Amino acid sequence: MNPKGPLARIRSQMALSAARLATTASRATGRGAGGMIGGLVAGAIDPTIMDHLGGGRPAVLVTGTNGKSTTTRMLAGALRTTHTVATNDGGDNMDAGIISALMAGRDASHVVLEVDELHVPKVAERLEPQAIVLLNLSRDQLDRVGEINSIERALRAAVNAHPEATVIANCDDVLVTSAAWDHPNVVWVAAGAGWLGDSVTNPRSGGHIVRTDDGDWYGIEQQGGAREFRRPTPHYSVDEAGLHTPAGTVPLDLKLPGRANRGNAAQAIAAAVEAFGVPLDKAVRAAEEVDNVAGRYTTVHLGERDVHLLLAKNPAGWQEALSMLDRDADGVVIAVNARQGDGEDVSWLWDVAFEDFGDTKVVAAGERATDLAVRLLYAGIDHQLVHDPVEAIRACPPGRVEVLANYTALLNLRRALSKEEDYRA
Repeated sequence: MNPKGPLARIRSQMALSAARLATTASRATGRGAGGMIGGLVAGAIDPTIMDHLGGGRPAVLVTGTNGKSTTTRMLAGALRTTHTVATNDGGDNMDAGIISALMAGRDASHVVLEVDELHVPKVAERLEPQAIVLLNLSRDQLDRVGEINSIERALRAAVNAHPEATVIANCDDVLVTSAAWDHPNVVWVAAGAGWLGDSVTNPRSGGHIVRTDDGDWYGIEQQGGAREFRRPTPHYSVDEAGLHTPAGTVPLDLKLPGRANRGNAAQAIAAAVEAFGVPLDKAVRAAEEVDNVAGRYTTVHLGERDVHLLLAKNPAGWQEALSMLDRDADGVVIAVNARQGDGEDVSWLWDVAFEDFGDTKVVAAGERATDLAVRLLYAGIDHQLVHDPVEAIRACPPGRVEVLANYTALLNLRRALSKEEDYRA
């Protein structure tokens, strides 16, 4: 069937009408916000609906193990200073969520999407992106994602299939560098690499990766006849002094905490400036204005406790989130589930270097709180075991309570908190 013929157009219209009805019904019955169901229905009726909705609009895909939602929010904000934007700011980054975002933003001039690593090849094939942002690659949910080097090879093929795109890649990440290495149009960004456990070998030729004290890295084995696989010279870099760009150094004063978010901002700004021509000052201001991402990094209130919420989903994310915790807080709650959205394997707990929390009250919570408690015991951390995350917060002294949770644990906690009489957003 001709994808642009009359029958195809009729099928697309039927798919969109059914999707709108499904979204409306989902919201009316309180079953959800409708961010997924519309896309599921539309995609089931018309498998080409993503191509139809893309409509040849300039698009950028943001992918990586961690930081997709934050970088997408910053990049969408930057592009909104000069364009209208369709984006999946709710974090639904697989086919159904992407279709829903395209449906909701049909009148927008540009498309900014976070995309799950496994879905990048097909989404890129359908949307022909003007830019691809590669953040980082590390071990994630092994029961869903699989072995990390296979993800790198799939991303490498997807990137190379679009030589006309601008690729914004983190040159501090060995696997991301490998994925972008052969592309003719790469903007290299030194965005940092806090987790090094999954990049100790050369993904291109075997052998070890050697890291130097000044941040350089290189593979000890040469590729056959090719240039040395070594950290590229960055076009953009970020440190505590600010963002270093081809136009000079500018201050970068983010509302979001942590060095990882400074790296996310650097890549969002580089993508906006280099791929879409957004003025540097506007791109920086847009990144600086982001203060939360889908409820992450927010502070809510439960009785006498100010509760600061942080999300972590894999070893690299947990290690970064642990570095953001306020060590002067009155209590720390660590909540772990192991549902489909989290990954059912919690062996990663033993890969995370849980730090000394000093005299701060630590509470293990969530459906896999017992597994976490065993890990904390071996880490020598005095703690209390309270499975219910709300009750775990109440077990902490009044004052500031840091909550670090994985995906479904945080989602369920926010829902449970909203039902408490002494809760305030």
